Amino acid sequence: MSTPVKIAVVGAGRIGSLHTELLSARVKGAEVVAVADVVSKAAESLAARFEIPVVCSTVDEAIDRGKPDALLVCSSTDTHEEAIEKAAAHGVHVFCEKPLSDTIESIERIRTAVERSAILLQVGFNRRFDASFARVRQAIAGGEIGELHTVRITSRDPEPPPIEYVRRSGGLFMDMTIHDFDMVRFLCGAEPTEMYAIGACRVDPAIGEAGDIDTALVTLRFADGTFATIENSRQAVYGYDQRAEAFGSAGAVSTDNVYPNTATLSNAGGVGRDLPLRFFLERYTESYVNELSGFIGAVRDGGQSSVDVIDGREAVFLAQAAERSRTGGTPVVLDDYRDELGLSG
Repeated sequence: MSTPVKIAVVGAGRIGSLHTELLSARVKGAEVVAVADVVSKAAESLAARFEIPVVCSTVDEAIDRGKPDALLVCSSTDTHEEAIEKAAAHGVHVFCEKPLSDTIESIERIRTAVERSAILLQVGFNRRFDASFARVRQAIAGGEIGELHTVRITSRDPEPPPIEYVRRSGGLFMDMTIHDFDMVRFLCGAEPTEMYAIGACRVDPAIGEAGDIDTALVTLRFADGTFATIENSRQAVYGYDQRAEAFGSAGAVSTDNVYPNTATLSNAGGVGRDLPLRFFLERYTESYVNELSGFIGAVRDGGQSSVDVIDGREAVFLAQAAERSRTGGTPVVLDDYRDELGLSG
């Protein structure tokens, strides 16, 4: 049996706790050797649950004491750059939750550090690893629906997050739509050339008072003529609404929501079923297992990142472009905006 890949987890909050649980119970070939969090009680509690030997408060301690092969960065976005640069300096591979950072300049510095050290960096866009969305990509890439004409992504949360979270989230496009920006690139296998975004507060006025929106529609154009739309809402009263459809010259492929069961009830009052799953951790558990398994395998075997620093950068770039379009009220020609930011390939 091969030696397990040793992991240090930075950030013992909700997503860090989930990843630690999955690495400990469901991902083969991984061993969590350290957990770090500035909130000592959170780190101690997580370490106690999974018998993690090193408990600390900083990235430096996690690397020095845990001697990990890889760092799992699940801390707040403003800490990502420093954590990745420290890992790169020690030759430690990195799995980093989205967004990679909150500015393009920061991501370019991360890119330099990663390329200089030749470490593996994978960004946590877990929806690429969902079996349903992966099948849509397969149908598009394999020509099963002919020439691609349109893509539609629907992403709605069951309820808005607390206002305290909204204030520090980076905005709807950076916090929520960023998953869909990555997904539209993944499904289409190309970069969009033009974007138009609109948004408003239709769910909770307090979100507007916090300087954000809770409802948005984004339209994207691709060089080959494909159109894509992304629709977001912070509140779908019936549950977590996550769907996609691709339509082409020879057919269409689509995904449905995930339900707690497959039962359908039929009576004199109608035909119906239970509501979709309500919590994103339930809906995407298997995708988290798949992405972590892929990362562990790549670290162990010397493979390539399936979601690399460029993927992380492009999602942030599109989130910024969407906000620029929304606030400016006009479409954004993405190559022009890219030139303005001085972005290369």
